[in-house]
Amino acid sequence: MLKTLVQLLGEDAGILRRYSWMAVLYGALCGLSIASVVPVITHLLNNDVRGATPWLLALLAGVILCWGLRRHVEQAGIRVGVAILQGARHRLGDQMASMPVGWFSPQNTARLSHVVTQGMMSVAQLPAHVFTPVIAGVITPLVLVGALLVLHWQLGLIALLALPLLAAVLGLSSMLAKRADSAFQQRFAEASQRVVEFAQAQSVLRAFNGEGNSLRLLEDASLQQRRSGMRLIWLSSSAAVMNSWVVQAVFAALLICAAFWLNSELDGGLQNGDMAALIAALLLVSRFVDSLQEVAGYSEVVRNARGQLDAIEELYAVEPLPEPDRPQIPRDSAIELVDVHFRYAAQEAEVLRGLNVRIEAGSMTALIGESGSGKSTLAGLIARSFDVSEGAVLVGGVDVRQIASAQLAGQISQIFQSTYLFTGSIAENIRLGNPDASDAEVREAAELAGVAEIIARLPQGLETQVGEGGTRLSGGERQRITIARALLKNAPILLVDEATAALDTESQAVIAETLTRLRGQRTLVVIAHQLSTIAQADQIIVLEDGLIVECGAPKQLQAQQGRYAHFLKQRQAAAGWRINQQVPTGARN
Repeated sequence: MLKTLVQLLGEDAGILRRYSWMAVLYGALCGLSIASVVPVITHLLNNDVRGATPWLLALLAGVILCWGLRRHVEQAGIRVGVAILQGARHRLGDQMASMPVGWFSPQNTARLSHVVTQGMMSVAQLPAHVFTPVIAGVITPLVLVGALLVLHWQLGLIALLALPLLAAVLGLSSMLAKRADSAFQQRFAEASQRVVEFAQAQSVLRAFNGEGNSLRLLEDASLQQRRSGMRLIWLSSSAAVMNSWVVQAVFAALLICAAFWLNSELDGGLQNGDMAALIAALLLVSRFVDSLQEVAGYSEVVRNARGQLDAIEELYAVEPLPEPDRPQIPRDSAIELVDVHFRYAAQEAEVLRGLNVRIEAGSMTALIGESGSGKSTLAGLIARSFDVSEGAVLVGGVDVRQIASAQLAGQISQIFQSTYLFTGSIAENIRLGNPDASDAEVREAAELAGVAEIIARLPQGLETQVGEGGTRLSGGERQRITIARALLKNAPILLVDEATAALDTESQAVIAETLTRLRGQRTLVVIAHQLSTIAQADQIIVLEDGLIVECGAPKQLQAQQGRYAHFLKQRQAAAGWRINQQVPTGARN
């Protein structure tokens, strides 16, 4: 837990260490102040007021010091919490920037969103409101155990044995609830994602779900969250009850031991000193149990925060792709896959199996195949979003693992199927592809991507604000802007993943023309199903179940009457399909 907090705080970790030592000192001082009551009671019951006076003064000084130190400890804890909120998100952002792009799946992104929002707030509250009473509740009983051992070793032994017993029970209850908490956090993240999705997709949902079915996915996610929440509540309540029972059992054992002590003293004739020791011991037992009860009361809060810290620790455990010791520079923009195998996780099946193919510099290659055949994965390996499980991906004759990340990123530009625009103007979003580009270069990229038609009908032109995530523009308009962004980067390799899927026929023609212009200038790897795009390719790779089943020029593959020819017939039939304008006679009423 402390290791993760130190990672979050970075250079501010010193304030956490100072706070921790102050909290330990506060707990020890509280224990010593309580223990100082023993000589006070002993002297007073023996009518020794003079002997009790110094201990009374020590007790008063201890109370004052505890009060003042508690204020400083709480302020230090708040400073730690503020430091977490102010800097931890930035440090987590630095970690995210170093993580492989392939890690950012929808599920992982939802988890990350939850950690950055809800999780970070829970963690910041730990030093501000939780750690101080918990640390004091652990240190103070240790001091009181020592005092009890001096007064009556049997009571001290019971109190000493109670500490590991309580720790074991707290660990057991935490383990029981941890799995339920993990499931709840996952369902919470999924439900949050569904809410955002529901809000962003209202136009689509209302167009195709007029009967009210648009709430189904949201309701399913909410139902799953509610079920996991009820299970978490039940287990958390059971854990709290069990923790409280253990503390009460310890208290009962101590009282029984004290009763036996009193009974033995009564049989032998009770003296003032014995009565003083017994009263002092009972007082220490009461304060000992109170401290344990406070720790038990905070156990669920600590466990919940520990779950958040574990999630943060998992993010820090994601290692960046290794950088080469001696980076090499690719000689050109040719791409080659040599016996490439890839699986997303060790326990999962292979997504790509033994791929061997060469893509010449300046050529255009189209990747086709059914959904799940491995097209996007192949493109991701070229961009080194993740590393191959076996084999090698070469760019310019150099294994991408031997090319520095910055150098490889400069070699490759990408157009994704999903689009995202940042809050700002159209020009600012295009300029992300090359921050140093001139206004003329931005306009040229916009022209190539078919954005000129969009800005021509907007009063502010390129300076038009796109809104959060580009919500002020249509899906096709957002796609054109992201294409212009990729073109402005002017990288020698361009990866295109279903870029025309969201565009109308006219826009598809514009993009097809753009790709035609780029042939010979850049190495194009295009994932597409549009015939107008595929027909331009110098080479077509047909993927099926992670294997290359056909590879060659379009005319060559068409002549083979294989997978590509079958695909071509299907597309041509779909493109030539028309609704019969003549209404059948039998259909008239």
